Amino acid sequence: MSCFHCSYPDKKGRYFKHRFTWNFFSQAPSSSASESKKSSTPFQEAKQAVSEPFSESNPGCSPQILPHTSSQRPPELRVFSFSELRSATKNFSRSNLLGEGGFGCVYKGVIKNRSSSENDQVVAVKQLNLKGQQGHKEWLAEVRYLGMLEHRNLVKLVGYCAEDDQRGIQRLLVYEFLPNRSLEDHLFQRVQSFLSWKQRLSVMLDVACGLAYLHEEIESMQVIFRDFKASNILLDADFTAKLSDFGLARQGPELGATHVSTAVVGTMGYAAPEYIQTGHLTSKSDVWSFGVVLLEILAGRRALDRNRPKLEQNLVDWVKSNVQGSKKVHIIMDPKLEGDYSNEQAQRIFTLALQCLQKHARTRPLMSTVVETLRQIIELQDHTDAHFGEPGISSAQKTAETEAEYMMKRRLQYKDVMNLRNSEDAKKLWGLWSPKMVET
Repeated sequence: MSCFHCSYPDKKGRYFKHRFTWNFFSQAPSSSASESKKSSTPFQEAKQAVSEPFSESNPGCSPQILPHTSSQRPPELRVFSFSELRSATKNFSRSNLLGEGGFGCVYKGVIKNRSSSENDQVVAVKQLNLKGQQGHKEWLAEVRYLGMLEHRNLVKLVGYCAEDDQRGIQRLLVYEFLPNRSLEDHLFQRVQSFLSWKQRLSVMLDVACGLAYLHEEIESMQVIFRDFKASNILLDADFTAKLSDFGLARQGPELGATHVSTAVVGTMGYAAPEYIQTGHLTSKSDVWSFGVVLLEILAGRRALDRNRPKLEQNLVDWVKSNVQGSKKVHIIMDPKLEGDYSNEQAQRIFTLALQCLQKHARTRPLMSTVVETLRQIIELQDHTDAHFGEPGISSAQKTAETEAEYMMKRRLQYKDVMNLRNSEDAKKLWGLWSPKMVET
């Protein structure tokens, strides 16, 4: 994950870096401890526990290991020993490495069942990088609120480990293992398998349901994902999409507040503009990120791709400047689909993506509205036309057309693409662009 500093332009258009500083769980002091307890939610109690230093008087944690009693941790979370997880991951072997980010590494592991090997449990073990940006407070908060969240479109937390050894405190989270890797892997060809149009629609709805749950369906609190992106969407054996990696998630605004002020961290290309500029975080910040992911699913292109010509590197900017109206959506559609998609569905999803990408946060839809819209789109019957680069073309439909009709449609669509490439902006960007190596 790439975290970033904010840049602000001066009057001459030059940019200067600025870093917001904010305590992850900072909050205004309460008038009294008793009042705080009366109004506290489960999430706030978790915050209170991680805000206090390690001490015997603090039941939230101890100097050596997180508490093991059910009253002090979310129910059904298993407490693993470090040696158990080291064995499960083959001593954190590189061959078991699933992913690596700013907060640490994720390994595939097998938890042995002593009574029967058939009941061995495959898991994903996230080992916190002690030199990373996420400190112990953030990690402990992640454990506590992750244990409270349960939804079919969220990756399930199985357990955790936090114990001392000669190298210091070892902090690990143990998740259910999802074998089909991430949406990012499938969209950008890190794996051989290909996501069909039907699978892409299913992924869109799954992740929308997951975000709607975090924003609107948890009693007494709201969770803002804050780093929603394709690599944080994992696929299980049935290609059900689930949200993962809540390392940056944040509780929503307190009652009566419009936003949360926070350090600006996240991934370039996905973060909402108002969040980058002001540090003001709302659920509508996640809605913007969801709109970016919708465009990635449609186009098969990264939100930010430094390998492309300059004016094409930012997916949102490129789409908004070159695709005027949903009827031209075929221009940006993923060529790997080979036209096998519904034109009407694609147009409506493109329109929905633009609604999520409104400049003003308040005009973006709620995720519950997005879910309902997607369900209506998925229920649409496929009304498709067969031609070059357009959705929903089957070989049977192509052969049913006369050659003259097919070639006419090809020429019309090719004209649209060439008009885009021959625009003044396109000429400028191709004149400036040259091949180069880019680190990823």
